[in-house]
Amino acid sequence: MSASKVFVARLAGCSVFDPAGDRVGRVRDVLVVYRRVDAPQVVGLIVEVPGKRRIFVSIGRITSIGAGQVITTGLVNMRRFEQRGGEVRVIAEILGRKVLIKKEQIRATIEDVAIEDHGQGDWSVAQLFLRKPKTTPSPFGKGPTTFATWNEVTEDELPGESQSAEHVIAAYSDLLPADLASTLLDLPSERRFEVAEELPDNRLADVLEEMPDQERIEILSALRDSRAADVLDQMQPDDAADLLAQLPDERSEALLELMEPEEAQDVRMLLEYEPDTAGGLMTTEPVILSADSTVAEGLALVRRHELAPVLGAAVCVTLPPYEPPTGRFLGLVHFQRMLRYPPNERLGTLIDQQTEPVKVDASAAEVTRVMATYNLLSVPVVDDAHRLVGVVTIDDVLDHVLPDDWRSQDEADANPGAVSRPRSLTRRAPVTPGRRTTRGTHG
Repeated sequence: MSASKVFVARLAGCSVFDPAGDRVGRVRDVLVVYRRVDAPQVVGLIVEVPGKRRIFVSIGRITSIGAGQVITTGLVNMRRFEQRGGEVRVIAEILGRKVLIKKEQIRATIEDVAIEDHGQGDWSVAQLFLRKPKTTPSPFGKGPTTFATWNEVTEDELPGESQSAEHVIAAYSDLLPADLASTLLDLPSERRFEVAEELPDNRLADVLEEMPDQERIEILSALRDSRAADVLDQMQPDDAADLLAQLPDERSEALLELMEPEEAQDVRMLLEYEPDTAGGLMTTEPVILSADSTVAEGLALVRRHELAPVLGAAVCVTLPPYEPPTGRFLGLVHFQRMLRYPPNERLGTLIDQQTEPVKVDASAAEVTRVMATYNLLSVPVVDDAHRLVGVVTIDDVLDHVLPDDWRSQDEADANPGAVSRPRSLTRRAPVTPGRRTTRGTHG
């Protein structure tokens, strides 16, 4: 049964199904157009389909909205969504906006937007859920809330005041880093910077690791130095090194000086290696233990929540010291093998004798061949003294061998024979003026 009134923030993330019950994708935003007198008209939904492609689904193609799901007629245009002139995204561009309540002459913030069905596929903005300024000095208190129609408010952005991004972040809180990165790439650049500024350091670090080089450099460059250093501290050392290597030397060195000494030391070491070698691809944070450590100790380390699964697939066994560059590398103990032995078994007796490390100056092609030949998720990297300096993981290799524009998921997906081009050449064209009707046609 279709609901006549729906709040957009609750609609975000809902599954979209065709009439046969097959899932088409998930709702990521609602698209509206402003009208001179009446409230904005809803023209359609922005839906993310498999492959992280965002498409436009006309509101006229929606047969039902309710119970946490959206039903379409099944006729969906899979062409990548392009925002047109006059179109506004509710979550990305309206939530967090300041308005003036005319009757009370009070400024308030839009926290949610309700859209309403007037029949025959005619949806429009029905109500705004607003939060007024705080009335108490308590730092934990919030202002009172109220509802208002579109005609009862007027936009009241002050010159130089940036639009709040908190509500955008809340609406996208359930997204994985890669999905949030894709969402940010679809936002206008100014809004992208605002959302990035509001993200917590660790969340922004995860997102930057999933972005193409050009966009993440732009975001990092827009941050003040102290904030940028905090974000780099939260990134994997190899990703931080890749990012810093593309900045001007002066800015790169300034950020390294502001980073935590231990994190900066790892990044400096990685910057010494060529990017297309094992040293340039590796991460310096593998799980390292002594040969006398037990299976119980190994399992305790790999089950840590903050450890990436690919790093938990194996434990590196070395002589002391146990921080890269370690003492002499002895070998790998795979996670699956540890599960087969009692907790008190020593790791030194479980070392995989067939997996050989690669030298720090080994080419990326050689590392790839080793991982493919022996079906490895990670391969240890040693220096000339056979000391462990890091590991190259499967995601590092995939990032290297995939085309530069693999994150963009553009038209090449539909044309496998097409030649991949750098992302800078495949960015979608600037928005051109035009009108999109509720039936999906253009005027």
